Amino acid sequence: MNDEILIKKIEELKKEKNAVILAHYYQVGEIQDIADHIGDSLQLSQKAAETNAEIIVFAGVHFMAETAKILSPSKKVLLPDLNAGCSLAASAPEAEFSAFVKMHPDHKVITYINCSAAVKTWSDIIVTSSNAVKIVELFPKEQKLIFAPDKNLGAYINGLTGRDMLLWDGACEVHETIRTESILKLKLKYPNAKLIAHPECKQPVLLLADFIGSTAAMLDYTTRNESQQFIVATETGIVHQMKKLSPLKEFIVVPSDETCACNDCPYMKLNTLEKLYLCMLNETPEIILSDEVIEKARRPIVRMLELSKNK
Repeated sequence: MNDEILIKKIEELKKEKNAVILAHYYQVGEIQDIADHIGDSLQLSQKAAETNAEIIVFAGVHFMAETAKILSPSKKVLLPDLNAGCSLAASAPEAEFSAFVKMHPDHKVITYINCSAAVKTWSDIIVTSSNAVKIVELFPKEQKLIFAPDKNLGAYINGLTGRDMLLWDGACEVHETIRTESILKLKLKYPNAKLIAHPECKQPVLLLADFIGSTAAMLDYTTRNESQQFIVATETGIVHQMKKLSPLKEFIVVPSDETCACNDCPYMKLNTLEKLYLCMLNETPEIILSDEVIEKARRPIVRMLELSKNK
Protein backbone atom coordinates (compact mmCIF):
# COMPACT_ATOMS: atom_id res chain seq x y z
CA MET A 1 0.00 0.00 0.00
CA ASN A 2 1.21 3.48 -0.77
CA ASP A 3 1.18 6.25 1.86
CA GLU A 4 -2.03 7.83 0.55
CA ILE A 5 -3.99 4.59 0.96
CA LEU A 6 -2.42 3.91 4.37
CA ILE A 7 -3.37 7.36 5.62
CA LYS A 8 -6.97 6.89 4.45
CA LYS A 9 -7.21 3.50 6.17
CA ILE A 10 -5.67 4.85 9.39
CA GLU A 11 -8.21 7.68 9.45
CA GLU A 12 -11.03 5.16 8.99
CA LEU A 13 -9.71 2.98 11.82
CA LYS A 14 -9.44 5.99 14.14
CA LYS A 15 -13.15 6.68 13.75
CA GLU A 16 -14.21 3.03 13.81
CA LYS A 17 -12.27 2.20 16.97
CA ASN A 18 -12.44 5.56 18.79
CA ALA A 19 -8.66 5.76 18.76
CA VAL A 20 -6.31 8.68 19.25
CA ILE A 21 -2.79 8.90 17.82
CA LEU A 22 -0.14 10.61 19.92
CA ALA A 23 3.14 11.30 18.15
CA HIS A 24 6.45 12.58 19.46
CA TYR A 25 8.30 15.33 17.60
CA TYR A 26 11.01 12.81 16.72
CA GLN A 27 8.70 10.65 14.59
CA VAL A 28 8.94 10.72 10.80
CA GLY A 29 7.03 13.58 9.18
CA GLU A 30 4.18 11.51 7.72
CA ILE A 31 3.35 10.12 11.18
CA GLN A 32 3.46 13.58 12.72
CA ASP A 33 1.08 14.81 10.03
CA ILE A 34 -1.53 12.13 10.72
CA ALA A 35 -1.35 12.37 14.53
CA ASP A 36 -4.13 13.89 16.62
CA HIS A 37 -1.60 15.37 19.00
CA ILE A 38 2.12 16.07 18.51
CA GLY A 39 4.36 17.04 21.38
CA ASP A 40 7.28 16.42 23.69
CA SER A 41 7.14 14.06 26.67
CA LEU A 42 5.29 16.48 28.96
CA GLN A 43 2.69 17.50 26.37
CA LEU A 44 1.98 13.91 25.37
CA SER A 45 1.72 12.79 29.01
CA GLN A 46 -0.90 15.48 29.54
CA LYS A 47 -2.83 14.37 26.44
CA ALA A 48 -2.68 10.73 27.51
CA ALA A 49 -4.17 11.66 30.89
CA GLU A 50 -6.97 13.73 29.32
CA THR A 51 -8.11 11.65 26.34
CA ASN A 52 -11.58 10.13 26.08
CA ALA A 53 -10.50 7.73 23.35
CA GLU A 54 -10.81 4.00 23.99
CA ILE A 55 -7.50 3.21 22.26
CA ILE A 56 -4.27 5.22 22.52
CA VAL A 57 -1.85 4.62 19.68
CA PHE A 58 1.52 5.95 20.79
CA ALA A 59 3.86 6.78 17.93
CA GLY A 60 6.96 7.14 20.03
CA VAL A 61 9.09 4.80 22.09
CA HIS A 62 8.35 2.19 24.74
CA PHE A 63 8.66 4.31 27.90
CA MET A 64 6.24 6.88 26.42
CA ALA A 65 3.61 4.24 25.70
CA GLU A 66 4.12 2.85 29.22
CA THR A 67 3.48 6.32 30.63
CA ALA A 68 0.24 6.54 28.66
CA LYS A 69 -0.85 3.16 30.06
CA ILE A 70 0.00 4.24 33.59
CA LEU A 71 -2.11 7.38 33.22
CA SER A 72 -4.98 5.62 31.40
CA PRO A 73 -4.93 2.05 32.76
CA SER A 74 -8.46 1.23 31.53
CA LYS A 75 -7.57 2.09 27.93
CA LYS A 76 -5.81 -0.08 25.39
CA VAL A 77 -2.39 1.40 24.58
CA LEU A 78 -0.67 0.33 21.37
CA LEU A 79 2.90 0.87 20.19
CA PRO A 80 3.52 0.30 16.43
CA ASP A 81 6.85 -1.44 17.06
CA LEU A 82 7.69 -3.00 20.45
CA ASN A 83 11.38 -2.76 19.57
CA ALA A 84 11.12 1.03 19.71
CA GLY A 85 13.07 1.33 22.93
CA CYS A 86 15.27 4.12 24.29
CA SER A 87 19.00 4.08 24.93
CA LEU A 88 18.55 6.44 27.89
CA ALA A 89 15.86 4.32 29.52
CA ALA A 90 17.98 1.20 28.90
CA SER A 91 20.90 2.80 30.74
CA ALA A 92 18.99 2.43 34.03
CA PRO A 93 17.97 -1.22 34.56
CA GLU A 94 15.57 -1.57 37.49
CA ALA A 95 17.70 -4.04 39.46
CA GLU A 96 20.75 -1.79 39.41
CA PHE A 97 18.77 1.38 39.95
CA SER A 98 16.79 0.05 42.91
CA ALA A 99 20.05 -1.09 44.56
CA PHE A 100 21.47 2.42 43.99
CA VAL A 101 18.40 4.02 45.60
CA LYS A 102 18.60 1.70 48.60
CA MET A 103 22.23 2.74 49.13
CA HIS A 104 21.08 6.36 49.60
CA PRO A 105 18.00 6.19 51.87
CA ASP A 106 18.26 9.89 52.83
CA HIS A 107 17.86 11.02 49.20
CA LYS A 108 14.63 11.88 47.40
CA VAL A 109 14.51 10.37 43.94
CA ILE A 110 13.81 12.52 40.88
CA THR A 111 13.63 10.60 37.64
CA TYR A 112 13.45 11.95 34.14
CA ILE A 113 10.41 10.61 32.29
CA ASN A 114 12.80 8.83 29.87
CA CYS A 115 12.95 5.70 32.03
CA SER A 116 11.06 2.44 32.34
CA ALA A 117 7.82 2.04 34.27
CA ALA A 118 9.73 -0.17 36.72
CA VAL A 119 12.25 2.61 37.46
CA LYS A 120 9.39 5.08 37.89
CA THR A 121 8.11 2.97 40.78
CA TRP A 122 11.27 3.90 42.72
CA SER A 123 10.74 7.62 42.18
CA ASP A 124 9.38 10.38 44.38
CA ILE A 125 8.58 12.53 41.37
CA ILE A 126 9.00 12.41 37.60
CA VAL A 127 10.25 15.35 35.54
CA THR A 128 10.62 16.22 31.87
CA SER A 129 13.12 18.59 30.31
CA SER A 130 10.30 21.18 30.23
CA ASN A 131 9.73 21.26 33.98
CA ALA A 132 12.81 19.71 35.61
CA VAL A 133 14.39 22.94 36.86
CA LYS A 134 11.10 24.17 38.33
CA ILE A 135 10.47 20.89 40.16
CA VAL A 136 14.02 20.51 41.48
CA GLU A 137 13.83 24.01 42.95
CA LEU A 138 10.71 23.05 44.92
CA PHE A 139 12.81 20.79 47.13
CA PRO A 140 14.47 22.40 50.17
CA LYS A 141 18.15 23.17 49.58
CA GLU A 142 19.17 20.81 52.38
CA GLN A 143 17.27 17.88 50.87
CA LYS A 144 19.63 15.38 49.24
CA LEU A 145 18.51 14.36 45.76
CA ILE A 146 19.15 11.59 43.26
CA PHE A 147 18.61 12.49 39.61
CA ALA A 148 18.32 9.74 37.01
CA PRO A 149 18.90 8.52 34.41
CA ASP A 150 20.38 11.38 32.31
CA LYS A 151 23.69 12.67 33.70
CA ASN A 152 23.87 15.51 31.15
CA LEU A 153 20.44 16.89 32.00
CA GLY A 154 21.20 16.42 35.70
CA ALA A 155 24.49 18.31 35.43
CA TYR A 156 22.75 21.11 33.53
CA ILE A 157 20.11 21.40 36.28
CA ASN A 158 22.80 21.34 38.98
CA GLY A 159 24.49 24.25 37.23
CA LEU A 160 21.30 26.30 36.99
CA THR A 161 20.06 25.63 40.51
CA GLY A 162 23.29 25.39 42.48
CA ARG A 163 22.27 21.93 43.66
CA ASP A 164 24.58 18.95 44.02
CA MET A 165 22.23 16.17 42.99
CA LEU A 166 23.66 12.68 42.88
CA LEU A 167 23.57 11.73 39.20
CA TRP A 168 22.94 8.31 37.70
CA ASP A 169 25.43 7.61 34.92
CA GLY A 170 23.09 7.42 31.93
CA ALA A 171 22.80 9.27 28.61
CA CYS A 172 20.86 9.41 25.35
CA GLU A 173 22.90 8.04 22.45
CA VAL A 174 21.45 10.65 20.07
CA HIS A 175 22.49 13.64 22.17
CA GLU A 176 25.67 12.03 23.47
CA THR A 177 27.08 11.78 19.94
CA ILE A 178 26.67 15.49 19.17
CA ARG A 179 30.22 16.87 19.08
CA THR A 180 31.54 20.38 19.55
CA GLU A 181 33.76 19.92 16.48
CA SER A 182 30.70 19.46 14.28
CA ILE A 183 29.04 22.50 15.80
CA LEU A 184 32.08 24.71 15.38
CA LYS A 185 32.29 23.75 11.71
CA LEU A 186 28.64 24.68 11.23
CA LYS A 187 29.04 27.96 13.12
CA LEU A 188 31.88 28.90 10.78
CA LYS A 189 29.75 28.01 7.77
CA TYR A 190 26.63 29.75 9.12
CA PRO A 191 27.96 32.65 11.24
CA ASN A 192 24.53 34.25 11.68
CA ALA A 193 22.75 31.09 12.77
CA LYS A 194 21.50 30.57 16.32
CA LEU A 195 22.55 27.32 17.98
CA ILE A 196 19.68 25.66 19.83
CA ALA A 197 20.37 22.60 21.98
CA HIS A 198 18.52 20.06 24.10
CA PRO A 199 19.78 19.80 27.70
CA GLU A 200 20.51 16.10 27.16
CA CYS A 201 23.60 17.26 25.23
CA LYS A 202 27.03 17.31 26.88
CA GLN A 203 28.12 20.45 28.72
CA PRO A 204 30.64 21.62 26.06
CA VAL A 205 27.81 21.66 23.52
CA LEU A 206 25.48 23.53 25.89
CA LEU A 207 28.15 26.16 26.54
CA LEU A 208 28.10 27.02 22.84
CA ALA A 209 24.31 27.26 22.61
CA ASP A 210 22.30 30.44 22.14
CA PHE A 211 19.25 28.67 23.52
CA ILE A 212 18.83 25.50 25.62
CA GLY A 213 15.44 23.91 26.10
CA SER A 214 13.07 21.00 25.72
CA THR A 215 11.95 19.93 22.27
CA ALA A 216 8.78 22.03 22.56
CA ALA A 217 10.74 25.01 23.89
CA MET A 218 13.20 24.84 20.99
CA LEU A 219 10.31 24.77 18.54
CA ASP A 220 8.75 27.81 20.20
CA TYR A 221 12.08 29.65 20.18
CA THR A 222 12.52 29.19 16.43
CA THR A 223 9.09 30.67 15.75
CA ARG A 224 9.66 33.71 17.97
CA ASN A 225 13.30 34.49 17.24
CA GLU A 226 14.07 36.81 14.32
CA SER A 227 17.05 34.76 13.13
CA GLN A 228 16.61 33.15 9.72
CA GLN A 229 19.02 30.27 10.38
CA PHE A 230 19.20 27.77 13.24
CA ILE A 231 21.73 25.06 14.00
CA VAL A 232 19.74 22.30 15.70
CA ALA A 233 21.47 20.12 18.31
CA THR A 234 18.86 17.44 18.87
CA GLU A 235 17.06 14.67 16.99
CA THR A 236 16.25 15.39 13.34
CA GLY A 237 12.48 14.82 13.62
CA ILE A 238 11.78 18.19 15.23
CA VAL A 239 12.83 19.97 12.03
CA HIS A 240 9.60 18.81 10.36
CA GLN A 241 7.53 20.99 12.69
CA MET A 242 10.06 23.83 12.61
CA LYS A 243 9.79 24.00 8.82
CA LYS A 244 5.98 23.85 8.97
CA LEU A 245 5.80 26.75 11.41
CA SER A 246 8.64 28.80 9.87
CA PRO A 247 8.81 27.81 6.17
CA LEU A 248 11.12 30.68 5.22
CA LYS A 249 13.75 29.86 7.84
CA GLU A 250 16.65 27.44 7.45
CA PHE A 251 17.34 24.62 9.91
CA ILE A 252 20.68 22.81 9.96
CA VAL A 253 20.88 19.62 12.03
CA VAL A 254 24.15 18.87 13.79
CA PRO A 255 25.15 15.53 12.22
CA SER A 256 25.83 12.48 14.36
CA ASP A 257 28.85 11.62 12.20
CA GLU A 258 30.61 12.60 9.00
CA THR A 259 28.52 10.34 6.76
CA CYS A 260 25.21 12.22 6.88
CA ALA A 261 23.54 15.53 7.68
CA CYS A 262 21.17 13.92 10.17
CA ASN A 263 20.95 12.89 13.80
CA ASP A 264 18.25 10.24 13.90
CA CYS A 265 17.13 8.17 16.89
CA PRO A 266 17.11 4.61 15.50
CA TYR A 267 14.32 3.65 17.90
CA MET A 268 11.99 6.54 17.07
CA LYS A 269 12.44 5.81 13.39
CA LEU A 270 11.33 2.17 13.76
CA ASN A 271 7.72 3.36 13.62
CA THR A 272 6.31 3.64 10.09
CA LEU A 273 2.91 4.39 8.57
CA GLU A 274 2.48 0.72 7.68
CA LYS A 275 3.27 -0.41 11.24
CA LEU A 276 0.91 2.26 12.57
CA TYR A 277 -1.87 0.95 10.33
CA LEU A 278 -1.25 -2.71 11.22
CA CYS A 279 -1.14 -2.08 14.95
CA MET A 280 -4.49 -0.26 14.76
CA LEU A 281 -6.00 -2.96 12.57
CA ASN A 282 -4.88 -5.84 14.79
CA GLU A 283 -4.81 -3.89 18.08
CA THR A 284 -1.35 -5.19 18.82
CA PRO A 285 1.42 -4.81 20.05
CA GLU A 286 -0.29 -3.74 23.26
CA ILE A 287 1.42 -2.32 26.34
CA ILE A 288 0.69 -4.54 29.36
CA LEU A 289 1.70 -3.53 32.89
CA SER A 290 0.82 -5.07 36.24
CA ASP A 291 -1.62 -3.28 38.53
CA GLU A 292 1.16 -2.91 41.12
CA VAL A 293 3.54 -1.18 38.68
CA ILE A 294 0.75 1.09 37.43
CA GLU A 295 -0.20 2.10 40.97
CA LYS A 296 3.37 2.78 42.13
CA ALA A 297 4.51 4.53 38.94
CA ARG A 298 1.36 6.63 38.68
CA ARG A 299 1.94 8.57 41.90
CA PRO A 300 5.17 10.36 40.88
CA ILE A 301 3.82 11.07 37.38
CA VAL A 302 0.60 12.59 38.74
CA ARG A 303 2.65 14.77 41.09
CA MET A 304 4.54 16.10 38.07
CA LEU A 305 1.38 16.74 36.07
CA GLU A 306 -0.22 18.61 38.97
CA LEU A 307 2.85 20.84 39.27
CA SER A 308 2.87 21.42 35.50
CA LYS A 309 -0.76 22.50 35.12
CA ASN A 310 0.14 26.16 34.87
CA LYS A 311 2.90 25.56 32.37
